[in-house]
Amino acid sequence: MDWTPDEDALRGRVALVAGATRGAGRGIAAALGEAGATVICTGRSSVSGNAQSDYDRCETIEETAELVSALGGVGIPIQVDHLDIAQVRKLAEHVREQHGVIDILVNDLWGAELLKGHPRSWNRPIWEHDLDDGLRILRLGIDTHLITAHSLLPLLVTRPGGLHVEVTDGTKEYNDDNYRISVFYDLAKVAVNRLGYSLGHELEQFGATAITVTPGWLRSEMILDNWCVSEENWHKALNPNRSDGPIAPPGFVGSESPRYVGRGIVAVAADQGRSRWNQCSVTSAELAREYGFTDIDGRQPDGWT
Repeated sequence: MDWTPDEDALRGRVALVAGATRGAGRGIAAALGEAGATVICTGRSSVSGNAQSDYDRCETIEETAELVSALGGVGIPIQVDHLDIAQVRKLAEHVREQHGVIDILVNDLWGAELLKGHPRSWNRPIWEHDLDDGLRILRLGIDTHLITAHSLLPLLVTRPGGLHVEVTDGTKEYNDDNYRISVFYDLAKVAVNRLGYSLGHELEQFGATAITVTPGWLRSEMILDNWCVSEENWHKALNPNRSDGPIAPPGFVGSESPRYVGRGIVAVAADQGRSRWNQCSVTSAELAREYGFTDIDGRQPDGWT
């Protein structure tokens, strides 16, 4: 499809992406940058060190901020552990002093990809899971969202029109009917959908909108590493005759780049009628069909079908 992002769609708007180091968070920050926004990129992994991160990986918030700026926005990296209430409150004070307002707040906090375990460990009863790991999943997947919303939403409601986005795995409709991996993972992802609904109830009276968005099969850095491919050659993972790495299942053809869900959030943020999405739970593909944007390769993939 012949579609290009509007480089001025969010020019002058201030966005904060909590959990912008990699994966969907980085893709969302990049898409906001494509639209000209000023994007505050927070996370634990920084060039100054990532001792608090649950991952030993190379991605940093500084890299994300540089990508935002390279795409036409203004990227600002701030190292924050969103489980640390004092750090998040300090973040809120800093944003208030420097910007006065947040127009778009994205909660893409997770960090439990390793804790959820290898697929061989999925679908086991609760008593066969490590309890400390399970409770850590809930801390990373729920508590971080609550702490961030509590501290930063006052900056979103200073003027009408703010957008709050909760990012999860699976829509409410899908998760209501499908068990997700383990009791701990299932509870975390269902809870985020409900949180978006609850916050929408509270924000509506201030003229703000809350929406929960889920990507499909996301080609995150970790997923690409699993299949020994990059974003540039990810189709190699589908080659049944490949000898240089594992072969992905056929459904991987419907995967999406992290930028895709970000473009969906941009579309909602730029929509003057965005309040119609308040309390909704939607996929990146649903937003693509509604607004007509595409992924970076010109497709409109739908991993949920």
